[in-house]
Amino acid sequence: MEFIYVVKRYDLFDLAFPHGFVVSTPTKKSQEVADFPTRGGEDEAPVHDVGEYMKRARMRGFFVERRWAEQDSSLKQIIPYTIVTDGESVLSLRRLDKGGERRLHGKLSIGVGGHINPVDKDSAPRHGDDLIAAGAWREIEEELYIPEDAKMKVVGLVNDESNPVGSVHLGVVHVAKVADVGAVKVKERDQLEGRFVSVAEIKKRAADPEALMETWSSLVAERLDEII
Repeated sequence: MEFIYVVKRYDLFDLAFPHGFVVSTPTKKSQEVADFPTRGGEDEAPVHDVGEYMKRARMRGFFVERRWAEQDSSLKQIIPYTIVTDGESVLSLRRLDKGGERRLHGKLSIGVGGHINPVDKDSAPRHGDDLIAAGAWREIEEELYIPEDAKMKVVGLVNDESNPVGSVHLGVVHVAKVADVGAVKVKERDQLEGRFVSVAEIKKRAADPEALMETWSSLVAERLDEII
């Protein structure tokens, strides 16, 4: 039985929900294209407050059985989703047939992610008592060999309300920056393959429906230049 970290939808968002990838410090252009309601007149910029959403996610979350959470659309499962980069290239991953999540087999991804579990409370003090950061680091260390001096930060949120799976998850997008891409290795190579590629290549794949890129990765890929 697996327990995962969730937040009640209306304890996390206001009356309207973001859709797509929302960066922590939006530019004027990103404000114009994001799918958010406006305050006041129609010409006002959409409201973006990733910091407030993160504060709520950290303070208002709790653990429930995963089987229950998957069936309850009033809950948002918080998923750390980490992009590994050296500032120029990005780690591109493909889940092989022996990987755990069948629905991800064969798909390309630029994020390492997974649910936050109660075990992450034990390591949270090493990450400023931030449970989400602890979960992000655990997921990275389960999948990859990565230098200990890698620097990680939250860069935004990804939310997809267009399908039943996306509607019960919220991705907290992190960037983990490394100095030496050669030091980053996939651990279980029978389940996962990975290599560093250019941002231009990632964007090209995201625009190609035959590339089979995960939805979250496709949404984030559009704005990689802003976050890495």
